[in-house]
Amino acid sequence: MILARVLGNVVATQKNHRYDETRIMLVQPVNPDGSLRGASMLALDSVDSGEGDLVLVIQDGWSASTAVTGEIGAAIDSAIVGIVDTVEVEEQREQ
Repeated sequence: MILARVLGNVVATQKNHRYDETRIMLVQPVNPDGSLRGASMLALDSVDSGEGDLVLVIQDGWSASTAVTGEIGAAIDSAIVGIVDTVEVEEQREQ
């Protein structure tokens, strides 16, 4: 899973019929402290996320496909599967 921030909605005037009821979102991977990590990506939204939301993204074709469309075999690389309320990081102790 990838922790990411939703940057906005992507409008596609034509897309595969399997995705007619879904929204495409632009997301930016982030570290647990909120700092940016890696390149932004597109993800289909299965949880009604919005701009600025901290979300969980999966990048596995099988899981992404069934999370968003409920069907097996849809060609999806990334899907938003959760909205994150808080992130707690426990500090590591030196040994």
